[in-house]
Amino acid sequence: MPDRIVSFVMSGGVGSRLWPLSREDNPKQFHDLSGDGSMLAKTVRRLKARPDGETPIYLIASERHADRVISDIAPLGLNGGRPIFEPVGRNTAAAVAIATLQTISEHGADALVLVVPSDHQISTEAQFWETVEAGVPAADAGSIIVFGIKPTHPETGYGYIEATANGDRVASVSRFVEKPDAETARQYLASGRFYWNAGIFLFRADAMRKAFLDFQPDIWDTAERAYKTARSEVSGLYLPQGFYLAVPSTSIDYAIMEHADDIAMVTASFRWNDLGSWQSLLEASPTDGDGNVVMGDIVAMDCGNSYLRSQGRLLTVVGMKDVAIVATPDAVFVAPVSHSQHVKKVVEQLEKSGRLETKFTASEDRVIISGSWRKRVEHWLFEETLPLWSTAGVDDVYGGFHEALGFDARPLGKPKRMRTMARQIYAFAVAKERGWTGPADKLIDHGIDFIAKYGRTDRGGWVRTLNANGSVADPTEDAYDHSCVLLALAHAHRCGHQDALRLAQQTFHFVDTHLEDDSLTGFLESPGSNGARFSNPHMHMLESFLAWHSVTGDRAYLRRAARVIDLFRCHFFDQESWTLGEYFDVDWLPLPGDKGQWTEPGHHFEWASLLVEFARASGQKDLVAYARKLYSSAVASGLNRATGLAYAAVSRQGMPLDRFSRSWPQCEAVKAAAALDGIGGPDLKPEIEARVARLFRWHIDPAPLGLWVDRIDERGRSVATEVPASIFYHLVTALMQYLDKTGGQVEPFPLPALDAGKTGLKQVLSRR
Repeated sequence: MPDRIVSFVMSGGVGSRLWPLSREDNPKQFHDLSGDGSMLAKTVRRLKARPDGETPIYLIASERHADRVISDIAPLGLNGGRPIFEPVGRNTAAAVAIATLQTISEHGADALVLVVPSDHQISTEAQFWETVEAGVPAADAGSIIVFGIKPTHPETGYGYIEATANGDRVASVSRFVEKPDAETARQYLASGRFYWNAGIFLFRADAMRKAFLDFQPDIWDTAERAYKTARSEVSGLYLPQGFYLAVPSTSIDYAIMEHADDIAMVTASFRWNDLGSWQSLLEASPTDGDGNVVMGDIVAMDCGNSYLRSQGRLLTVVGMKDVAIVATPDAVFVAPVSHSQHVKKVVEQLEKSGRLETKFTASEDRVIISGSWRKRVEHWLFEETLPLWSTAGVDDVYGGFHEALGFDARPLGKPKRMRTMARQIYAFAVAKERGWTGPADKLIDHGIDFIAKYGRTDRGGWVRTLNANGSVADPTEDAYDHSCVLLALAHAHRCGHQDALRLAQQTFHFVDTHLEDDSLTGFLESPGSNGARFSNPHMHMLESFLAWHSVTGDRAYLRRAARVIDLFRCHFFDQESWTLGEYFDVDWLPLPGDKGQWTEPGHHFEWASLLVEFARASGQKDLVAYARKLYSSAVASGLNRATGLAYAAVSRQGMPLDRFSRSWPQCEAVKAAAALDGIGGPDLKPEIEARVARLFRWHIDPAPLGLWVDRIDERGRSVATEVPASIFYHLVTALMQYLDKTGGQVEPFPLPALDAGKTGLKQVLSRR
C-alpha cells in the first residue's frame, strides 16, 4: 500500500512582482502564464497525477477569491478533498496549522501532509512525485521534509537552505537564510552547500502538531479554535473571521523551521521556477528564434531576449533587447529584464497614492466613449423621474413628501423621516440648479413649510420622524437628520428661498449647543448620547459644511469641515487596509467584534468625492490620495463580481458581511469616479460609463418608469418591495454630476496659493 499523503495547496498570495498582470483581485495563481491553464489548475493536476495512488487535495485560499477557486477546480475534482477558505490572510504558519488540523481530523494523526504553493512551475509530474516519494521514509520517521533546488545562478530573489550531505538523497538542514544580496548569492553558489528553498513541505501530521505545541502554542490554539468553529458548506469549509483573525500572522519558516531540530532536505530532481518575476517568466516560457516570449497582439521588430505581453490592445516594439514590456487595458510596465524584480517598488509607489491599478483588474472590453449614456440619463431624469416624484411623490393632503412609493407609484403611507424630507428638498433644488424647468420653487417651499411647521423641537432642532399626518413619531434630535436639513437649506438658499438662511443659522446654533461633544472632536449622535459613535453622521455633516461654503464662500464653513477631516485622518481611515470604519466607542476606537470590522463600499465612494471637494476648496492636496485609496478598496474588495454592484457591507479584509446591493452605493460610485477623474490619476472615464451602465442595468431599467429597484440579492434578483424616496437624492445628484462631467471640458483642479504643507489643521481651527 502506498503511504497516505494528504495534499494542501496554498493559494492566498497576491503576486505583486507580476504587476500589472497580477493584482489583489486577480492574483498570479489564477492566470494562464504558459497557455495550458491557470497556475492553480496546473498545480491540482500535478497532485492528481500521483503514480502509486490518489492523494486527497485541499485548497487553502482567500474567501474573497472563492468563486474563482471553485470555477478553476470544478472540472478537475479534488479526490475527496475540498477548498478551505480564509476570511483574512494570516500567513503560511496559520495555513499549515489548518492543514495539519484538517488532516488529523479526517485522515488520522499518522497521515503524511504535503504542502505546496499554487503558483510554481515544475518540469514534469513524474519528477515531482519521484522527489516527494524520496522524502516519505524520513517523514514517516518524524522529520519535517523541505525540498531544495540546486541553484543554477546567483539568484537574489529566493530564500536558501544550507544542507549537509550525508551520503544519500536526504540531507540534514543546517539553516535557512533569507534572500541574499548579489555577492552573498555568488558565494552560496560557489560553496555547493546551498539550495533554493522551493517552499514545499512534507511531514507527518502529529510531528507538525508537536512542533507547533513546542514552539508556537498560540498559533496552534487559535487556529484550532477557528477550525472547530468553521462553517461547512457544499462549496468548502469557511473559517470564521472573528476566531481566525486572532491567529498570529507569521510565516512557517519563522514560526517552526528556524526552531525545529529534525528537519531534512530532499534535493529535487525536477526543474523548478517560482515564476516570481518577468525575468523568470522569460526563462521558463517558450521563445521565438530571437529569444523573445511574445503573448498577445504584438508586432516586434529587431527585438531579442525580451518578454512582450499585451492584453486587449496592439503593442508594437522596435529595436528592444533584454526588456520586459507588459501592457494591460489600463497600465503598461517597461523595464530591463534584469530590473524586473523592482516592479514591487512601482507597486509600493502606486499604493502610496492610492492608485486603483494595484488592486483592481480592468476589463478588456471597457467602454471608452465618454458620455455614451447621456441621452438615456437625460431622458430618465427630466422626462420620467422628476415629473413622477414632483407629483406622485408629493403629499398634497398633509404636506411634505411621501416616504416611499409602491411599484404602482402609489404612496405607502409610511412615517416621514426628517432626512427624507430634507433630501427631497435638496434634490429638487439641485434639479433647478441644473436647468430643470419643473416647479422646483413650489416644491422647495412646500417641503420647507412642512418641516418648519411640524418638525421643529422646542430647542430649535429637528425631530427624527413624523407620522404621515405631520404629528411627531420620534422626537429624537439626530445629528444625521440635522446634517441633511443643513444640506437642503444650503441649496434652497442658493435657489432663492427667503427663509432658508435663517433656518440654517438656527440649526447651526443648535448643533453647536447640543450636538458638539466636549472634546470638540466630533458630534454626538443625539444630545446627551454617550454610547457608540458613528462615522456616517460626520460624513453628512462634512457634506453640508461644504455645501454652505460653496453657496456662500464663507471659510467659516470650511473650518467646520476641517474638524471632520481631522477625525477622518486620525480615527475613521485605516492606513493598512484602506478602509473606513463605521462604528466606534466613545474614545473613537473601533468597536470590538464584527462592528469594528464593518465597512460600507457606498460610504467609501461618498467620502472619496467629498475629500476631493474639500481638497479643491482648502488646498490640502494630500487628501486626493486618501480619496483614491477609498475608491480603490471599495472597487477591489466591495463589489459583487457576478453583477459588478457594490455590496451593502464588507469586512476590512473584503469579506461580504451584507451581500445585498442597494441602489445608492452605485450612485455614489458614479460620483466618486467623476470626482477622481482628470486630477492626475488614472483615466476613469470608462469606469464612469461602466458604473452608470450597471446602475441602469440592475436598478433602473427593470423598474417602472421613474422608479427604481432598490435592493438586489447576490445573484442579481430583485428583493425590493417598495421604492424609498430617500434614494431620489442619490440618483438625482449622481446623474446630474454625470451630465456635468460628460457635457464639456473637465473641470480643472484649482488650488489656492495657501501652502497646505505649512498650514495644518490646528492653524485652520485656530481661526474659527
